[in-house]
Order: sequence, then structure tokens, then C-alpha cells
Amino acid sequence: MQLSARPAPSPPATTLTPGTTALELTRGRRGLLHVPHGTVTGLVVTLHGAGGQAQAALDLLRSEADRQGLVVLAPSSAGPSWAGLFSRRDPDTAALDVALQSVLDRHPFDPGSVSVAGFSDGASYALSLGLANGDLFRRVVAFSPGFEIAGTRRGHPRFLVTHGVRDTVLPIERTSRRLVPALRREGYDVDYHEFDDGHVVPPRYVAEAVPGWCPRAEPARPQRGPRRP
Repeated sequence: MQLSARPAPSPPATTLTPGTTALELTRGRRGLLHVPHGTVTGLVVTLHGAGGQAQAALDLLRSEADRQGLVVLAPSSAGPSWAGLFSRRDPDTAALDVALQSVLDRHPFDPGSVSVAGFSDGASYALSLGLANGDLFRRVVAFSPGFEIAGTRRGHPRFLVTHGVRDTVLPIERTSRRLVPALRREGYDVDYHEFDDGHVVPPRYVAEAVPGWCPRAEPARPQRGPRRP
């Protein structure tokens, strides 16, 4: 699950155009690239859940990303979910690597402003990618993750994890309540929130997540849900 994409070492020859455009990943499969108007403060890769599409992942973050100046790259999985989570054959990571490098080559991103996020299976994939590529993704946001499959760890990213206590799709006792303590035992900085709902992403946690991706952004002041030590 390791990626070779990295911010361009020299000023790019091309630029990013504001708006939402389709991005070719592999033949017959596209993702979406959303560029805000105004100053760009960072880049986040956002990953949809099982059975989802790039549009759903983009819609989750777009409003806050626009407000904070974030570029959003939303790839689509080749199958119903991210293949690398369930199979040795992993076309998704290779496709993401190419798409991500194409975006990084078009803007002089601060290396500290590149992050990855996801919901459900997308959160599991985000955790796995973040652990394996922590020298690229400095922040990892996992909304209702199930597990992580990263082997080799690189870098030391920061994490935000949220999960509903009434989640029946990925029950919290078998998922985040195991994942978060394990990450903390490994020395990672994990901001963890539980909330009284099911398999959803409360908007207040999107608002809380986005300023962490933008080094120059003012921190949001959302209402906080219950937290576990």
C-alpha cells in the first residue's frame, strides 16, 4: 500500500483550475478533483465507503474544504470497495498513486498539508494508507473505520477517528475501540470522538477535521461529542 507520489520539488509548469473535474484513473474508471476558488491551503484524498462513489466522498467534505481552501481528490474504487483491504490484487492503490502525483505536479503544495480521509471502508483504507505513507499523509481522518491492514509504518501522522456508539454496520466494540488504543500504544497522536448515533458522519466532525488539514486555518469550535480516554 505504499505510494511513490510526493509534492513537486520545483515549481510546477501547470496550474490547478478552480471547480470540479473528472480525473482519469484507469481505463473506464474516473475520480473527481475539486479545486476551491481563492488561495489553496492543502490537499486531501477522500475515500468513499463500500458501494459508494467518488461523488459521495467529495460531497462529504466539499463545503468545509471550499471554506478552508482545500483541494479534494476523490478516487473511485475499481470494485464495490477498496480491493487492497480484502485481496492481494490491489489496482486501487496504483491508480491512486498516479492520480495523486498528477495533482501534486500541478501545485506547489506544502508537504505538511497533504492528508487522507475516508468513511467506513474508506476509513479503513485511509488508516492503512496513512500508516504506510505517514511521510506523505501528515494527517489521517477516519470516520467509522473497521480495521487497518498496513504492514510497514512510515512517518508519524496525526489521526482523527470518529465512531457512532449505535453503529450496526461496523460495531464500535469490534472496531474503533480496538483500533484507537492500538494506535496510541504505538505512539501515535489520536483525537478520538464517539457520538450517540449509527453509521454516519456528523457534520460537526467534518468541521473539526478540516482545519487540521490546513496549517494556516483558524481552528473551528464545533460542539464536541463524548470522548473516551
